Amino acid sequence: MFAPEVRHMNPAIIVVDMVRDNFHDEDHLPITAQARAMIPALNHLLRTARSKGAPVIFACDSFLEGDFIFQGRMKAHSLRGTPGAEVLDELDRAPEDIFLPKRRFSAFFKTDLDMTLRLHEVDTVAVTGIATHFCVLTTALDALCNDFRAVLLEDCCAGPTLEIHRRTLDNYRRNPLHPLLRVMDSLSFLEEF
Repeated sequence: MFAPEVRHMNPAIIVVDMVRDNFHDEDHLPITAQARAMIPALNHLLRTARSKGAPVIFACDSFLEGDFIFQGRMKAHSLRGTPGAEVLDELDRAPEDIFLPKRRFSAFFKTDLDMTLRLHEVDTVAVTGIATHFCVLTTALDALCNDFRAVLLEDCCAGPTLEIHRRTLDNYRRNPLHPLLRVMDSLSFLEEF
């Protein structure tokens, strides 16, 4: 039976779309209760990961007025340069954290995230934030497409309902790309590095 090689990882934590506008407008994004509930676990993850030398990257919605993305049902929010596009006040931040504005779902799409991760010699990204089934998932899948291992941290991301969150993660628990793509909780992840 094949056992995957145990290896040391050099991870980064990516916090997706935890910005003020995504928490102050329930009509825009009905995810607030689930997302607020995971903030303590996320803050613990951020503090512990930093203490172990992992970079923390806040990948934040940062749209332009009239952006294409608003031609669907999504209303304008997180406009670049406004307080609504800033990281949620309740999140633990440090001066060395990296803030990455993004205009689409994946934190990799048309940003310099790939180069930033390589500068820090990262080989694994732990993806957190909102929403599990959209921006968190596309960021994790794009990490794989850019040859980084990806971990979806189930207790540090949230969807519009617990059912959508769980079903999304269940689709990837036993995937053929394991161990390149994994689903795990933040405490188990922190024990690995």
